Amino acid sequence: MSFFDKITDAILGPKERDKRYAPKPAPSPVTPTKPAATTARPSATPAAAPQPAAPQPTTVVNVENSLDSMPGADRLNWRTSIVDLMKLINVDSDFESRKALAAEMGRTDYKGDADDNVWLHRRVMQELANNGGQVPESLR
Repeated sequence: MSFFDKITDAILGPKERDKRYAPKPAPSPVTPTKPAATTARPSATPAAAPQPAAPQPTTVVNVENSLDSMPGADRLNWRTSIVDLMKLINVDSDFESRKALAAEMGRTDYKGDADDNVWLHRRVMQELANNGGQVPESLR
């Protein structure tokens, strides 16, 4: 499981991750049929076309509220610190873990300095928003 999956599971719940990776249903094959030979007149009412499945409602998770309600949130600066965010959700926050997370987010030159950590925090928040989380603009 990737570091971002661990973060997503902790904040949005595993169901949101499952939705992202769920296989798309295969379209049903269309088989041509021959019309039956009949002398009856066609009915005046056309056959009803199959209705598309109604979209399933997705639950939007308020990321800020979810994190604020976690034990220890009042002692950690998770809103600006990637290290504190990872500590809050019980994900390893050491340099190697943050470097691996940065690589998942598209940054291969992560050095762990303040600028890199700010970038990583904002990127994680943006990805949470892209994956079904409600994230305030100030955190992205």
